[in-house]
Amino acid sequence: MPQFDTTLVWFRRDLRNFDHAALHYALAQSRQVYCVFIFDKDILESLPRRDRRVEFIHDSVHELDTALQTSGGGLIVRHARAIEAIPQLAEELGADAVFANRDYEPAAVQRDEAVAGALTKAGRALYTFKDQVIFERGEVLSQSDSPFSVFTPYKNAWLKKLHGGGEDWLQAYDTESEASHLAKVPDTMREIPSLQSLGFEQTNLHALAIPTGMSGAQSLLDDFIERMPHYQQARDYPAVKGPSYLSVHLRFGTVSIRGLARIALDAMRTNGNASSGAATWLSELIWREFYFMILHHHPHVAEKAFKPAYDAIRWETGKHADQLFQAWCEGRTGYPLIDAAMAQINQTGYMHNRLRMVVASFLIKDLGIDWRWGECYFAEQLNDFDLSANNGGWQWAASSGCDAQPYFRIFNPITQSEKFDEEGKFIRRYLPQLGKLPNKYLHAPWKAPVSELQRAGIRLGIDYPEPIITHDEARARTLERYAVVKKVTKD
Repeated sequence: MPQFDTTLVWFRRDLRNFDHAALHYALAQSRQVYCVFIFDKDILESLPRRDRRVEFIHDSVHELDTALQTSGGGLIVRHARAIEAIPQLAEELGADAVFANRDYEPAAVQRDEAVAGALTKAGRALYTFKDQVIFERGEVLSQSDSPFSVFTPYKNAWLKKLHGGGEDWLQAYDTESEASHLAKVPDTMREIPSLQSLGFEQTNLHALAIPTGMSGAQSLLDDFIERMPHYQQARDYPAVKGPSYLSVHLRFGTVSIRGLARIALDAMRTNGNASSGAATWLSELIWREFYFMILHHHPHVAEKAFKPAYDAIRWETGKHADQLFQAWCEGRTGYPLIDAAMAQINQTGYMHNRLRMVVASFLIKDLGIDWRWGECYFAEQLNDFDLSANNGGWQWAASSGCDAQPYFRIFNPITQSEKFDEEGKFIRRYLPQLGKLPNKYLHAPWKAPVSELQRAGIRLGIDYPEPIITHDEARARTLERYAVVKKVTKD
Protein backbone atom coordinates (compact mmCIF):
# COMPACT_ATOMS: atom_id res chain seq x y z
CA MET A 1 0.00 0.00 0.00
CA PRO A 2 1.43 3.44 -0.92
CA GLN A 3 2.43 6.18 1.48
CA PHE A 4 0.01 9.11 1.68
CA ASP A 5 0.20 12.77 2.47
CA THR A 6 -3.36 13.07 3.79
CA THR A 7 -5.89 10.37 4.64
CA LEU A 8 -9.35 10.30 6.16
CA VAL A 9 -10.40 7.63 8.67
CA TRP A 10 -14.12 6.97 8.48
CA PHE A 11 -15.50 5.69 11.81
CA ARG A 12 -18.69 3.63 11.64
CA ARG A 13 -19.37 0.78 14.09
CA ASP A 14 -15.94 1.15 15.70
CA LEU A 15 -16.26 4.14 18.06
CA ARG A 16 -12.93 3.90 19.85
CA ASN A 17 -9.41 5.27 19.32
CA PHE A 18 -7.51 2.19 20.51
CA ASP A 19 -6.87 -1.21 18.92
CA HIS A 20 -8.45 0.14 15.74
CA ALA A 21 -7.25 -1.36 12.45
CA ALA A 22 -8.12 1.46 10.04
CA LEU A 23 -6.74 4.16 12.34
CA HIS A 24 -3.56 2.14 12.87
CA TYR A 25 -2.85 1.74 9.15
CA ALA A 26 -3.73 5.35 8.37
CA LEU A 27 -1.43 6.70 11.06
CA ALA A 28 1.38 4.40 9.97
CA GLN A 29 1.21 5.45 6.31
CA SER A 30 0.14 9.08 6.27
CA ARG A 31 1.67 12.44 7.05
CA GLN A 32 -1.63 13.68 8.46
CA VAL A 33 -4.83 11.84 9.34
CA TYR A 34 -8.32 13.33 9.69
CA CYS A 35 -11.12 11.44 11.38
CA VAL A 36 -14.84 11.56 10.56
CA PHE A 37 -18.14 10.12 11.70
CA ILE A 38 -21.32 10.50 9.65
CA PHE A 39 -24.78 10.40 11.18
CA ASP A 40 -26.05 8.74 8.03
CA LYS A 41 -29.46 9.98 6.93
CA ASP A 42 -30.00 6.81 4.93
CA ILE A 43 -29.99 4.92 8.26
CA LEU A 44 -31.49 7.47 10.61
CA GLU A 45 -34.54 8.53 8.64
CA SER A 46 -36.33 5.22 9.15
CA LEU A 47 -35.82 5.17 12.93
CA PRO A 48 -38.27 6.38 15.60
CA ARG A 49 -37.54 9.85 16.93
CA ARG A 50 -36.81 8.41 20.37
CA ASP A 51 -34.16 5.78 19.75
CA ARG A 52 -31.71 4.75 22.48
CA ARG A 53 -29.20 3.59 19.90
CA VAL A 54 -28.89 7.04 18.36
CA GLU A 55 -28.41 8.57 21.80
CA PHE A 56 -25.84 5.87 22.67
CA ILE A 57 -23.94 6.65 19.47
CA HIS A 58 -24.21 10.40 20.08
CA ASP A 59 -22.70 10.07 23.57
CA SER A 60 -19.98 7.72 22.29
CA VAL A 61 -19.09 10.07 19.43
CA HIS A 62 -18.54 12.90 21.92
CA GLU A 63 -16.21 10.70 23.98
CA LEU A 64 -14.31 9.60 20.88
CA ASP A 65 -13.88 13.23 19.82
CA THR A 66 -12.47 14.11 23.25
CA ALA A 67 -10.05 11.17 23.13
CA LEU A 68 -8.84 12.12 19.65
CA GLN A 69 -8.37 15.73 20.73
CA THR A 70 -6.26 14.58 23.67
CA SER A 71 -3.99 12.88 21.12
CA GLY A 72 -3.80 16.03 19.00
CA GLY A 73 -6.62 15.41 16.54
CA GLY A 74 -10.39 15.43 16.75
CA LEU A 75 -13.50 14.12 15.05
CA ILE A 76 -15.36 15.73 12.18
CA VAL A 77 -19.04 14.92 12.59
CA ARG A 78 -21.66 15.45 9.91
CA HIS A 79 -25.35 14.71 9.44
CA ALA A 80 -25.64 13.69 5.80
CA ARG A 81 -25.84 10.78 3.41
CA ALA A 82 -22.55 8.95 3.82
CA ILE A 83 -22.36 8.00 0.14
CA GLU A 84 -22.27 11.72 -0.66
CA ALA A 85 -20.53 13.15 2.39
CA ILE A 86 -17.41 10.95 2.42
CA PRO A 87 -16.31 11.74 -1.17
CA GLN A 88 -17.14 15.43 -0.60
CA LEU A 89 -15.15 15.61 2.62
CA ALA A 90 -12.19 13.81 1.04
CA GLU A 91 -12.28 16.53 -1.63
CA GLU A 92 -12.49 19.35 0.92
CA LEU A 93 -9.55 18.02 2.93
CA GLY A 94 -7.45 17.01 -0.07
CA ALA A 95 -7.31 13.44 1.22
CA ASP A 96 -5.53 10.92 -0.97
CA ALA A 97 -7.51 8.02 0.45
CA VAL A 98 -10.20 7.01 2.92
CA PHE A 99 -9.54 4.25 5.46
CA ALA A 100 -12.38 2.35 7.16
CA ASN A 101 -13.06 -0.90 8.94
CA ARG A 102 -15.22 -3.37 7.07
CA ASP A 103 -18.94 -3.64 7.69
CA TYR A 104 -20.52 -6.89 6.51
CA GLU A 105 -24.25 -6.16 6.37
CA PRO A 106 -25.68 -6.11 2.82
CA ALA A 107 -26.74 -2.45 2.90
CA ALA A 108 -23.33 -1.44 4.27
CA VAL A 109 -21.54 -3.40 1.56
CA GLN A 110 -23.59 -1.60 -1.11
CA ARG A 111 -22.89 1.76 0.54
CA ASP A 112 -19.15 1.11 0.63
CA GLU A 113 -19.12 0.02 -3.01
CA ALA A 114 -20.85 3.31 -3.95
CA VAL A 115 -18.36 5.34 -1.90
CA ALA A 116 -15.41 3.45 -3.39
CA GLY A 117 -16.72 4.12 -6.89
CA ALA A 118 -17.11 7.86 -6.23
CA LEU A 119 -13.63 8.08 -4.70
CA THR A 120 -12.07 6.19 -7.61
CA LYS A 121 -13.63 8.61 -10.10
CA ALA A 122 -11.98 11.44 -8.19
CA GLY A 123 -8.58 9.74 -8.22
CA ARG A 124 -8.81 8.55 -4.63
CA ALA A 125 -9.24 5.15 -3.01
CA LEU A 126 -11.15 3.44 -0.22
CA TYR A 127 -9.14 0.96 1.84
CA THR A 128 -11.03 -1.29 4.25
CA PHE A 129 -9.75 -3.53 7.03
CA LYS A 130 -10.91 -6.39 9.21
CA ASP A 131 -11.63 -5.10 12.69
CA GLN A 132 -15.00 -6.08 14.18
CA VAL A 133 -14.29 -9.81 13.99
CA ILE A 134 -11.24 -11.99 14.51
CA PHE A 135 -11.98 -14.16 11.46
CA GLU A 136 -14.10 -12.89 8.62
CA ARG A 137 -15.87 -14.15 5.51
CA GLY A 138 -13.93 -17.15 4.18
CA GLU A 139 -11.11 -17.27 6.72
CA VAL A 140 -12.56 -20.28 8.55
CA LEU A 141 -13.67 -22.99 6.14
CA SER A 142 -14.16 -26.75 6.24
CA GLN A 143 -11.57 -29.17 4.89
CA SER A 144 -13.43 -29.06 1.57
CA ASP A 145 -13.03 -25.24 1.51
CA SER A 146 -16.75 -24.70 1.98
CA PRO A 147 -18.46 -22.61 4.67
CA PHE A 148 -19.66 -24.35 7.80
CA SER A 149 -23.37 -24.58 8.58
CA VAL A 150 -23.05 -26.24 12.00
CA PHE A 151 -21.58 -24.30 14.90
CA THR A 152 -19.45 -26.88 16.75
CA PRO A 153 -17.25 -27.84 13.75
CA TYR A 154 -16.94 -24.12 12.96
CA LYS A 155 -15.91 -23.37 16.53
CA ASN A 156 -13.30 -26.15 16.49
CA ALA A 157 -11.87 -24.87 13.20
CA TRP A 158 -11.97 -21.29 14.53
CA LEU A 159 -9.96 -22.26 17.62
CA LYS A 160 -7.52 -24.33 15.56
CA LYS A 161 -6.85 -21.37 13.28
CA LEU A 162 -6.48 -19.05 16.26
CA HIS A 163 -3.86 -21.24 17.93
CA GLY A 164 -2.10 -22.48 14.80
CA GLY A 165 0.08 -21.00 12.08
CA GLY A 166 2.20 -18.78 14.30
CA GLU A 167 0.13 -15.63 13.68
CA ASP A 168 -1.06 -13.56 16.59
CA TRP A 169 -4.65 -12.96 15.54
CA LEU A 170 -5.41 -11.17 18.78
CA GLN A 171 -2.59 -8.62 18.72
CA ALA A 172 -3.83 -5.11 19.40
CA TYR A 173 -3.40 -2.46 16.69
CA ASP A 174 -1.09 0.31 17.86
CA THR A 175 -2.70 3.74 17.54
CA GLU A 176 -0.45 5.60 19.97
CA SER A 177 3.10 5.60 18.60
CA GLU A 178 2.12 7.55 15.46
CA ALA A 179 -0.64 9.65 17.06
CA SER A 180 1.29 12.80 16.23
CA HIS A 181 0.06 12.30 12.65
CA LEU A 182 -3.49 13.12 13.72
CA ALA A 183 -4.65 16.35 12.13
CA LYS A 184 -6.54 18.99 14.08
CA VAL A 185 -10.12 19.52 12.97
CA PRO A 186 -10.52 22.84 11.09
CA ASP A 187 -12.50 25.41 13.09
CA THR A 188 -15.22 25.42 10.43
CA MET A 189 -15.76 21.69 10.99
CA ARG A 190 -15.62 21.58 14.80
CA GLU A 191 -19.30 21.52 15.71
CA ILE A 192 -20.94 18.23 16.60
CA PRO A 193 -24.66 18.23 15.77
CA SER A 194 -26.94 18.04 18.80
CA LEU A 195 -29.30 15.13 19.23
CA GLN A 196 -32.18 17.52 18.54
CA SER A 197 -30.63 18.87 15.34
CA LEU A 198 -30.38 15.28 14.14
CA GLY A 199 -34.15 15.07 14.58
CA PHE A 200 -34.10 12.89 17.72
CA GLU A 201 -35.28 13.29 21.28
CA GLN A 202 -33.69 12.16 24.52
CA THR A 203 -34.66 8.68 25.71
CA ASN A 204 -34.42 6.97 29.07
CA LEU A 205 -30.88 5.80 28.25
CA HIS A 206 -29.31 7.71 31.13
CA ALA A 207 -32.13 6.93 33.55
CA LEU A 208 -31.44 3.26 32.85
CA ALA A 209 -27.77 3.90 33.68
CA ILE A 210 -26.60 2.28 30.46
CA PRO A 211 -22.93 3.29 30.23
CA THR A 212 -21.85 4.64 26.86
CA GLY A 213 -18.60 5.09 25.00
CA MET A 214 -15.20 3.53 25.62
CA SER A 215 -15.27 4.36 29.32
CA GLY A 216 -18.69 2.74 29.68
CA ALA A 217 -17.46 -0.41 27.95
CA GLN A 218 -14.42 -0.55 30.22
CA SER A 219 -16.50 -0.18 33.37
CA LEU A 220 -18.76 -3.05 32.29
CA LEU A 221 -15.77 -5.20 31.37
CA ASP A 222 -14.06 -4.56 34.71
CA ASP A 223 -17.23 -5.61 36.49
CA PHE A 224 -17.72 -8.71 34.35
CA ILE A 225 -14.16 -9.98 34.77
CA GLU A 226 -14.90 -10.46 38.47
CA ARG A 227 -18.06 -12.42 37.61
CA MET A 228 -16.71 -14.36 34.64
CA PRO A 229 -15.92 -17.58 36.58
CA HIS A 230 -19.66 -17.94 37.29
CA TYR A 231 -20.84 -17.01 33.79
CA GLN A 232 -21.70 -20.55 32.67
CA GLN A 233 -24.07 -21.08 35.60
CA ALA A 234 -25.44 -17.54 35.97
CA ARG A 235 -26.12 -16.60 32.36
CA ASP A 236 -29.43 -18.48 32.08
CA TYR A 237 -31.24 -16.73 34.92
CA PRO A 238 -32.72 -13.33 34.04
CA ALA A 239 -33.01 -12.18 37.67
CA VAL A 240 -29.27 -12.81 38.22
CA LYS A 241 -26.45 -10.50 37.17
CA GLY A 242 -24.91 -13.09 34.86
CA PRO A 243 -24.27 -11.62 31.37
CA SER A 244 -21.43 -9.27 30.47
CA TYR A 245 -23.89 -6.63 29.16
CA LEU A 246 -21.25 -5.76 26.55
CA SER A 247 -23.33 -6.63 23.47
CA VAL A 248 -24.26 -3.02 22.67
CA HIS A 249 -20.59 -2.05 23.01
CA LEU A 250 -19.56 -4.83 20.65
CA ARG A 251 -22.25 -3.63 18.25
CA PHE A 252 -20.88 -0.09 18.12
CA GLY A 253 -17.23 -0.94 18.61
CA THR A 254 -16.55 0.93 21.84
CA VAL A 255 -14.70 -2.22 22.88
CA SER A 256 -12.27 -4.40 20.90
CA ILE A 257 -13.24 -7.97 20.06
CA ARG A 258 -9.54 -8.89 20.13
CA GLY A 259 -9.23 -7.53 23.64
CA LEU A 260 -12.26 -9.52 24.82
CA ALA A 261 -10.95 -12.75 23.29
CA ARG A 262 -7.55 -12.19 24.93
CA ILE A 263 -9.20 -11.76 28.33
CA ALA A 264 -11.22 -14.95 27.89
CA LEU A 265 -8.20 -16.99 26.79
CA ASP A 266 -6.01 -15.62 29.58
CA ALA A 267 -8.68 -16.61 32.12
CA MET A 268 -8.87 -20.10 30.61
CA ARG A 269 -5.08 -20.51 30.88
CA THR A 270 -4.75 -19.24 34.43
CA ASN A 271 -7.87 -20.63 36.09
CA GLY A 272 -7.58 -24.27 35.10
CA ASN A 273 -10.71 -26.22 36.01
CA ALA A 274 -12.41 -23.00 37.09
CA SER A 275 -12.24 -21.60 33.58
CA SER A 276 -15.62 -22.92 32.37
CA GLY A 277 -17.15 -19.44 32.61
CA ALA A 278 -14.46 -17.94 30.39
CA ALA A 279 -14.70 -20.83 27.92
CA THR A 280 -18.47 -20.43 27.69
CA TRP A 281 -18.14 -16.68 27.16
CA LEU A 282 -15.53 -17.21 24.43
CA SER A 283 -17.93 -19.64 22.77
CA GLU A 284 -20.58 -16.90 22.72
CA LEU A 285 -18.10 -14.55 21.01
CA ILE A 286 -17.46 -17.26 18.42
CA TRP A 287 -21.24 -17.65 17.85
CA ARG A 288 -21.22 -13.96 16.94
CA GLU A 289 -18.61 -14.59 14.23
CA PHE A 290 -20.43 -17.72 13.07
CA TYR A 291 -23.51 -15.64 12.26
CA PHE A 292 -21.39 -12.99 10.52
CA MET A 293 -19.97 -15.78 8.36
CA ILE A 294 -23.41 -17.22 7.60
CA LEU A 295 -24.73 -13.82 6.48
CA HIS A 296 -21.71 -13.34 4.20
CA HIS A 297 -21.98 -16.72 2.47
CA HIS A 298 -25.79 -16.90 2.50
CA PRO A 299 -27.11 -13.33 2.16
CA HIS A 300 -30.59 -14.67 1.34
CA VAL A 301 -31.11 -15.33 5.06
CA ALA A 302 -31.82 -11.64 5.54
CA GLU A 303 -35.19 -12.25 3.88
CA LYS A 304 -35.72 -16.01 3.54
CA ALA A 305 -35.16 -19.18 5.51
CA PHE A 306 -31.63 -20.59 5.54
CA LYS A 307 -33.26 -23.96 4.79
CA PRO A 308 -35.54 -23.33 1.77
CA ALA A 309 -38.04 -26.04 2.78
CA TYR A 310 -39.13 -23.90 5.72
CA ASP A 311 -40.41 -21.17 3.42
CA ALA A 312 -43.28 -23.53 2.60
CA ILE A 313 -44.75 -23.10 6.09
CA ARG A 314 -48.11 -21.34 6.15
CA TRP A 315 -48.12 -18.85 9.01
CA GLU A 316 -51.15 -17.26 10.65
CA THR A 317 -52.46 -14.28 8.69
CA GLY A 318 -55.21 -11.71 8.79
CA LYS A 319 -56.74 -9.73 11.63
CA HIS A 320 -56.38 -12.53 14.17
CA ALA A 321 -52.65 -12.83 13.47
CA ASP A 322 -52.29 -9.06 13.83
CA GLN A 323 -54.04 -9.18 17.20
CA LEU A 324 -51.87 -12.03 18.45
CA PHE A 325 -48.73 -10.25 17.32
CA GLN A 326 -49.77 -7.00 18.97
CA ALA A 327 -50.48 -8.80 22.24
CA TRP A 328 -47.01 -10.35 22.07
CA CYS A 329 -45.36 -7.00 21.32
CA GLU A 330 -47.15 -5.30 24.19
CA GLY A 331 -46.67 -8.10 26.71
CA ARG A 332 -50.35 -9.05 26.94
CA THR A 333 -50.15 -12.79 26.30
CA GLY A 334 -51.22 -13.91 29.79
CA TYR A 335 -47.98 -15.86 30.23
CA PRO A 336 -45.98 -13.94 32.87
CA LEU A 337 -42.45 -14.81 31.74
CA ILE A 338 -43.29 -13.83 28.15
CA ASP A 339 -44.96 -10.60 29.22
CA ALA A 340 -42.17 -9.66 31.63
CA ALA A 341 -39.57 -10.26 28.93
CA MET A 342 -41.46 -8.07 26.47
CA ALA A 343 -41.80 -5.38 29.14
CA GLN A 344 -38.03 -5.54 29.58
CA ILE A 345 -37.27 -4.98 25.90
CA ASN A 346 -39.94 -2.28 25.54
CA GLN A 347 -38.77 -0.36 28.60
CA THR A 348 -35.01 -0.81 28.29
CA GLY A 349 -34.06 -1.96 24.78
CA TYR A 350 -32.43 -5.02 26.32
CA MET A 351 -33.59 -8.60 26.69
CA HIS A 352 -31.83 -11.40 28.48
CA ASN A 353 -30.54 -14.02 26.02
CA ARG A 354 -32.49 -16.94 27.55
CA LEU A 355 -35.66 -14.88 27.25
CA ARG A 356 -34.93 -14.01 23.62
CA MET A 357 -35.15 -17.71 22.85
CA VAL A 358 -38.29 -18.25 24.93
CA VAL A 359 -40.29 -15.30 23.54
CA ALA A 360 -39.20 -16.15 19.98
CA SER A 361 -40.35 -19.74 20.39
CA PHE A 362 -43.66 -18.49 21.83
CA LEU A 363 -44.34 -16.13 18.92
CA ILE A 364 -43.45 -18.71 16.29
CA LYS A 365 -44.55 -22.00 17.74
CA ASP A 366 -47.34 -21.02 20.13
CA LEU A 367 -48.90 -18.17 18.16
CA GLY A 368 -47.97 -19.42 14.67
CA ILE A 369 -46.58 -16.03 13.60
CA ASP A 370 -43.92 -15.71 10.89
CA TRP A 371 -40.49 -15.40 12.53
CA ARG A 372 -39.73 -12.38 10.31
CA TRP A 373 -42.34 -10.35 12.22
CA GLY A 374 -40.51 -10.95 15.48
CA GLU A 375 -37.13 -10.35 13.88
CA CYS A 376 -38.30 -6.93 12.66
CA TYR A 377 -39.71 -6.02 16.07
CA PHE A 378 -36.44 -6.90 17.78
CA ALA A 379 -34.58 -4.89 15.13
CA GLU A 380 -36.61 -1.84 16.13
CA GLN A 381 -36.29 -2.34 19.89
CA LEU A 382 -32.88 -3.83 20.70
CA ASN A 383 -30.06 -1.49 21.69
CA ASP A 384 -27.60 -4.14 20.52
CA PHE A 385 -29.41 -4.98 17.27
CA ASP A 386 -27.06 -6.66 14.84
CA LEU A 387 -28.55 -8.07 11.64
CA SER A 388 -26.53 -11.28 11.54
CA ALA A 389 -27.04 -12.26 15.20
CA ASN A 390 -30.69 -11.18 15.29
CA ASN A 391 -31.48 -13.11 12.13
CA GLY A 392 -29.50 -16.10 13.30
CA GLY A 393 -31.31 -16.17 16.63
CA TRP A 394 -34.77 -15.92 15.10
CA GLN A 395 -34.06 -18.57 12.49
CA TRP A 396 -32.67 -20.80 15.23
CA ALA A 397 -35.93 -20.46 17.15
CA ALA A 398 -37.95 -21.08 13.98
CA SER A 399 -35.85 -24.19 13.19
CA SER A 400 -35.30 -22.73 9.71
CA GLY A 401 -31.71 -21.63 10.29
CA CYS A 402 -28.32 -23.26 10.31
CA ASP A 403 -27.68 -25.52 13.30
CA ALA A 404 -31.15 -24.64 14.58
CA GLN A 405 -33.22 -26.43 17.20
CA PRO A 406 -35.41 -29.25 15.75
CA TYR A 407 -38.86 -28.07 14.65
CA PHE A 408 -40.51 -30.29 17.25
CA ARG A 409 -38.60 -28.63 20.09
CA ILE A 410 -41.10 -26.15 21.49
CA PHE A 411 -40.36 -24.27 24.69
CA ASN A 412 -43.09 -24.56 27.30
CA PRO A 413 -43.41 -20.99 28.65
CA ILE A 414 -44.57 -22.23 32.05
CA THR A 415 -41.80 -24.74 32.69
CA GLN A 416 -39.22 -22.25 31.35
CA SER A 417 -40.55 -19.74 33.86
CA GLU A 418 -40.47 -22.22 36.73
CA LYS A 419 -36.94 -23.32 35.85
CA PHE A 420 -35.23 -20.00 35.16
CA ASP A 421 -37.22 -17.60 37.36
CA GLU A 422 -38.29 -20.00 40.09
CA GLU A 423 -38.81 -17.35 42.75
CA GLY A 424 -40.39 -14.93 40.30
CA LYS A 425 -37.93 -12.10 40.94
CA PHE A 426 -37.71 -11.17 37.27
CA ILE A 427 -41.45 -11.45 36.71
CA ARG A 428 -42.25 -9.30 39.75
CA ARG A 429 -39.80 -6.64 38.61
CA TYR A 430 -41.55 -6.11 35.29
CA LEU A 431 -45.08 -7.18 36.24
CA PRO A 432 -45.60 -5.59 39.67
CA GLN A 433 -49.36 -6.25 39.42
CA LEU A 434 -48.53 -9.92 40.03
CA GLY A 435 -46.24 -9.12 42.96
CA LYS A 436 -48.44 -10.55 45.71
CA LEU A 437 -49.19 -13.82 43.96
CA PRO A 438 -47.43 -16.81 45.58
CA ASN A 439 -44.61 -18.42 43.60
CA LYS A 440 -46.75 -21.53 43.20
CA TYR A 441 -49.19 -19.65 40.96
CA LEU A 442 -47.03 -16.84 39.62
CA HIS A 443 -45.93 -18.72 36.49
CA ALA A 444 -49.52 -19.54 35.43
CA PRO A 445 -51.94 -17.19 37.24
CA TRP A 446 -55.04 -18.70 35.61
CA LYS A 447 -54.38 -21.88 37.56
CA ALA A 448 -54.61 -20.05 40.89
CA PRO A 449 -57.74 -20.50 43.03
CA VAL A 450 -60.07 -17.51 43.06
CA SER A 451 -59.24 -16.96 46.73
CA GLU A 452 -55.51 -16.62 45.94
CA LEU A 453 -56.21 -14.19 43.11
CA GLN A 454 -58.44 -12.11 45.36
CA ARG A 455 -55.84 -12.11 48.13
CA ALA A 456 -53.25 -10.87 45.60
CA GLY A 457 -55.63 -8.20 44.27
CA ILE A 458 -55.73 -9.68 40.77
CA ARG A 459 -58.73 -9.86 38.47
CA LEU A 460 -57.82 -11.94 35.45
CA GLY A 461 -58.81 -10.17 32.26
CA ILE A 462 -58.66 -6.79 34.03
CA ASP A 463 -55.50 -6.48 36.12
CA TYR A 464 -53.67 -9.15 34.10
CA PRO A 465 -54.74 -10.89 30.87
CA GLU A 466 -56.14 -14.34 30.50
CA PRO A 467 -53.78 -16.51 28.39
CA ILE A 468 -54.36 -15.82 24.69
CA ILE A 469 -53.67 -19.45 23.77
CA THR A 470 -53.43 -22.85 25.43
CA HIS A 471 -49.87 -24.08 25.08
CA ASP A 472 -50.66 -27.78 24.59
CA GLU A 473 -53.17 -27.02 21.84
CA ALA A 474 -50.76 -24.58 20.20
CA ARG A 475 -48.02 -27.20 20.27
CA ALA A 476 -50.23 -29.67 18.40
CA ARG A 477 -51.05 -27.03 15.76
CA THR A 478 -47.35 -26.25 15.34
CA LEU A 479 -46.46 -29.87 14.70
CA GLU A 480 -49.17 -29.92 12.01
CA ARG A 481 -47.92 -26.62 10.60
CA TYR A 482 -44.36 -27.88 10.34
CA ALA A 483 -45.40 -31.17 8.74
CA VAL A 484 -45.09 -29.44 5.37
CA VAL A 485 -41.34 -29.23 5.92
CA LYS A 486 -41.03 -33.00 6.01
CA LYS A 487 -43.17 -33.27 2.88
CA VAL A 488 -41.13 -30.69 0.94
CA THR A 489 -37.86 -32.29 2.04
CA LYS A 490 -39.12 -35.74 1.06
CA ASP A 491 -40.39 -34.61 -2.34
